[in-house]
Amino acid sequence: MKYIRILTGLLLLSPFCSTLQAQQPAANISVHLTEEKGPMKPIWAWFGYDEPNYTYMKDGKKLLTEIAALSPTPVYVRAHSLLCTGDGTAALKWGSTDAYKEDAQGNPIYNWRIVDSIFDTYIDRGMKPLAQIGFMPQAMSTRPEPYRHYWKPGDKYDDIFTGWAYPPKDYNKWRELVYQWVKHSVERYGQKEVESWYWEVWNEPNYYFKGTREEFFKLYDYAADGLKKALPTARIGGLNVAGTKSKGAKEWMDAFIRHCLYETNYATGQKGSPLEAFLFHAKGEPKLNNGVVWMNMAPQLKDIQAGMLMAKSFPETANLPLIVGESDPEGCAACGMATNPSNAYRNGTMYSSYTAASFARKYELAERHNANLAGAVSWSFEFEDQPWFFGFRDLATNGVDKPVLNVFRMFGLMHGTLVKSTSDRMYPLDTILASAIRNRPDIGVLASKNGKSATVMVWNYHDADSLTGPEKVRVNVTGIPATAYKVTEYRIDQEHSNSYTVWKKMGSPQKPTAQQIATLEKAGQLATMGKPTSFKKQQLQDAAISISLPRQAVSLLKIEW
Repeated sequence: MKYIRILTGLLLLSPFCSTLQAQQPAANISVHLTEEKGPMKPIWAWFGYDEPNYTYMKDGKKLLTEIAALSPTPVYVRAHSLLCTGDGTAALKWGSTDAYKEDAQGNPIYNWRIVDSIFDTYIDRGMKPLAQIGFMPQAMSTRPEPYRHYWKPGDKYDDIFTGWAYPPKDYNKWRELVYQWVKHSVERYGQKEVESWYWEVWNEPNYYFKGTREEFFKLYDYAADGLKKALPTARIGGLNVAGTKSKGAKEWMDAFIRHCLYETNYATGQKGSPLEAFLFHAKGEPKLNNGVVWMNMAPQLKDIQAGMLMAKSFPETANLPLIVGESDPEGCAACGMATNPSNAYRNGTMYSSYTAASFARKYELAERHNANLAGAVSWSFEFEDQPWFFGFRDLATNGVDKPVLNVFRMFGLMHGTLVKSTSDRMYPLDTILASAIRNRPDIGVLASKNGKSATVMVWNYHDADSLTGPEKVRVNVTGIPATAYKVTEYRIDQEHSNSYTVWKKMGSPQKPTAQQIATLEKAGQLATMGKPTSFKKQQLQDAAISISLPRQAVSLLKIEW
């Protein structure tokens, strides 16, 4: 058998690191293209954010264009505050559209101008709304004052809970608001388009809703009834609970499903309420230990597993589309490093390698539990006109892409069919669920094939935010149905696909020049390790590719024949 080795990514090491590296055996990865595992669902092609008014601003439009372009399938987008009262001024953890007001006699005044500008931005790019029905307009709130909050990083988080978080004074007006919104959407975008969306009510009602559980079920019923009156074929789900694995969240989910399946609908008086997707949230838990950030994806994966098991506990919901409405390393996207030092992972390659390693485990959880996982929303977008690399959980800063966005570009190159892939240095799922990634690094793999190509994603991830010398990785691929093929290696590391490193080398300017910005924009794109290489081999089916992969780096090998 003839093996072909491609040596890439060699870095200069200190003598100490070189000694350690020499003692480490190469990680062995096997990819079997003939052993198919099912479709490569684009569960990663879902994104969301708190601030809906960023959508149609300069950097928001630019980023949405890039996100839409990286995916071979339509990207779903979720945003909060689509029904909040206000003039559309953007602010952290706030948004408004002025969709609903009342005249002096209490008659409704509908205004879809800002909502349309948000959804137009999506539709123009071939994206799909995961349309959130919320929050409460001021004129309809049972506690209208104070209404707008002015939260900023460092403030008490509960300061955000103002009049928008309360139940409606009149549930019939709430139902009519939803009816008018959906009816308008069908008129503007067409029935077929709106049928392809998902709708949901509120966000984290066990935390963001200042009413009782029963009042939330009533809120959901009236919203669903208004939706179905406008478009009977529209899809609606819930409930995007927070802390999915906790006892309280499980009680909420169980009660919600039972209500939708068996109990009397508050709006119609009939049995049950529409439930065509089941949504829940999942968050990791980074910590700062002796000045070093330590990630922990175990809580995030446990949340996802808990949501899957809850859906599976009822035969009527066992096969529903499951959507992780927010799936992230931790909870507050708008909290920067200054107030939350454990968020220092967000600018560099740790966020990108964590994303690769955690999404692979989402696929594994779906396979283990035979779950219909439709999507996992990364609550990560951009923050308009904020300091450069401030430490927000975002995909881009001031229009410049961060390393993490390039992981999604890699995922965008992976479609078709998942195939069997293994690594002798990849942590078992149960080990991560029990104790995270605390000892040796996780050198893992996810692979797919499509037509006359295959893609192999490989990462070198560790929970500790410290960089070490590269590891040798041997990727053995079987089942290539040709004697000639081409290999392209895409890479995210300190020197590739990394605008943050380039910005620091510039001296971390907060007012970069136009030339510096152009350099940063180029550095933020997905880069290759050299040029593609073509090969011929004497024997069909087998090839071996060797790479050298630093800590917190991600490679994507694209094999074409």
